[in-house]
Amino acid sequence: MGRSRGFTATLVQMQREAERQQRQQQQAARRAAAEAERTRQAYRRAAMADEKERKRLYLESRVAEVARLNDELLVDVSRLTSLLTESLQVDDFLDLESLKEVGQVPPWNPGDLAIPRKPPAPEAFQPTAPAGLMKLMPGTKQRFAEQWEHGRQAYEQALAQHVEAELMRERRCRQAWDLYQQQVKEMEQRLSQQHAEIEAFKDAFRSGRPSAVTDYFALVLEASSYPEGFPQNFRLAYIPESKQLAVQYQLPTFERIPTVIDYRYVASSDKVTEKARPVRERQALYKDVVAQVSVRTLHEVFEADRDGLVDTIVFNGHVETINSATGQKENPCLVSVLATRDTFMNRNFSQVDALACLLDLSASVSKNPAELLPVRPVLDFNMVDPRFVEEADVLSGLDQRQNLMALTSGEFESLITNLFSRMGLEARLTQASRDGGVDCVAFDNRPIFGGKVIIQAKRYKNTVGVSAVRDLFGSVHNEGASKGILVTTSGFGKAAFEFAKDKPLELITGSNLLYLLKVHADIDAKIVPPEHWADPKSDTGPAHWDDRDTRPSTE
Repeated sequence: MGRSRGFTATLVQMQREAERQQRQQQQAARRAAAEAERTRQAYRRAAMADEKERKRLYLESRVAEVARLNDELLVDVSRLTSLLTESLQVDDFLDLESLKEVGQVPPWNPGDLAIPRKPPAPEAFQPTAPAGLMKLMPGTKQRFAEQWEHGRQAYEQALAQHVEAELMRERRCRQAWDLYQQQVKEMEQRLSQQHAEIEAFKDAFRSGRPSAVTDYFALVLEASSYPEGFPQNFRLAYIPESKQLAVQYQLPTFERIPTVIDYRYVASSDKVTEKARPVRERQALYKDVVAQVSVRTLHEVFEADRDGLVDTIVFNGHVETINSATGQKENPCLVSVLATRDTFMNRNFSQVDALACLLDLSASVSKNPAELLPVRPVLDFNMVDPRFVEEADVLSGLDQRQNLMALTSGEFESLITNLFSRMGLEARLTQASRDGGVDCVAFDNRPIFGGKVIIQAKRYKNTVGVSAVRDLFGSVHNEGASKGILVTTSGFGKAAFEFAKDKPLELITGSNLLYLLKVHADIDAKIVPPEHWADPKSDTGPAHWDDRDTRPSTE
């Protein structure tokens, strides 16, 4: 019985120990599960905090992006509204001397080639002489002698190598020097040639050669800084006899005006919305931009002209577009103006309204540039085609073109009459004028726009004076004509252009005449006055102008 109780007690003890271990395992499992849950909760809280931070940073980035868009929009519109005043901070004069390249000759620097190498030292090859008891050892003297001889040979070999290396170094140094001298010479020749070209360009410019004048002002206009999206393409032509520069300038399109007035970020939909700029506001801004570019270009040319080569500027502002109805390219003229230096530059441009300035200059400005409503150019750029403006061929003997100055008065009268007949007028000759020109009465049969036209032609070598323009205006009034045309083989001064402004008068210079003859009558002509040609003194040249000639007549 005792043995049975002991066995039972042992079993009970074992069972209790197993239950205890089981409880411990369960507690450990619960603790592990609780720790895992705590860890999961911590991770979830961290993930939520991280997501919240990411959302905050994302929101800030979107808000910053919208702020950047609005800042860029504000800067762009600010530049568009200050195109004229912005350019006033810059001196548009181009000093041709500054075009010369400045080439500084680099110093001669051969580097290690200029440093001689030290020759080998004899003592470095000499063996150490035996001393003390070593001198008494058998064979020492012989070994020393052998070592000495070996050192001597090694020294002579090293010395020979040194001499050869030095000869090579000196040869390479001389080659480097020759190359340096050649490079310096080439640089000096290139600079000398470039400087000579600049000097030739300066001489040609100051003498009023058309190609040099247009090249100079092309450099001026190319240096003008405009906002992105402005084409800055142009054509230039110079009429030396009238000191007139014709500018055909490509304007930006209406699409360059921002269509947005404000950007906003909507967090709920995570979208950037755009507030549209009103169409009328865009149209008004575009019209102002067209006016500013026009006035700015005139100002840049006149300010850059310190040599007084340009008295008048004809500016035609065009825009390249596609006709949506035909699909064809078009180039309508949106603004056209003829400005003389005196009437234009006498202004405080920092306070000028560009559109008001153009209207004061009697410019033709499109009523709605955004709709591409064109205006009639004051002067068609093709009429001052460089082919007709350039000087006559120096090899005049090889030039087979008809010289207008060599015609008789009758021949010249017939030529002018036929020209305007080809241009659609009913031209009739009248009595020839005293200066060899022709008074011609023509009729434009178009309804409303037509009427009687008085045409006078003057074969002049020098500039036609303003008195001739006044006389023509008087004839228009006396004859009851609707228009007067004065054609000359030379040109007109600024006083003539100023007087003709706002009057039914049209002035055609020699280069214009050559163009019209080619286009409408297929006549290749030239204008080369004979050596002893003399213009009538009453109508010619600045020498006969006075203060009254610089102001439009009050008649």
